[in-house]
Amino acid sequence: MHTPITLISERNRTFRHRIEVESVEALYADAPKVLGGEGQDPDPHDYFDMALGSCKAITVQMYAKRKEWPLEAITVTIARDDSKEREGAYGLDVRLDFQGPLDDAMKQKLLDISSRCPVQRLMTEATVTIETRLASATDASSQ
Repeated sequence: MHTPITLISERNRTFRHRIEVESVEALYADAPKVLGGEGQDPDPHDYFDMALGSCKAITVQMYAKRKEWPLEAITVTIARDDSKEREGAYGLDVRLDFQGPLDDAMKQKLLDISSRCPVQRLMTEATVTIETRLASATDASSQ
């Protein structure tokens, strides 16, 4: 099991939270201004989308490195369509831009590999269970 990620409300901030991840500098999340947040930090949907983009980029880079292909860099751009989220539809349009002297067959293979990243599989194939409960008094005293 991984070390837990902790979110802590920022005092005097409406919806802003500090996110603590082991050995990572400060991360924050906030609600968009339209929902009453300050809009200075990524919102939870942004982090969801970023998880997919970063996973695709890392998966592609690892594959290219293992194959010793000349992938110099990758840019991942994600456009979100959440207009039907309340009806259960959430769309992500992901564009990959590979830099380096890659031929078309290499680019196509890297595109295919990007669809196999673990986060995309979690988002599209896995059954995710979530148990939400109140922290007990013993949990609070151990922090």
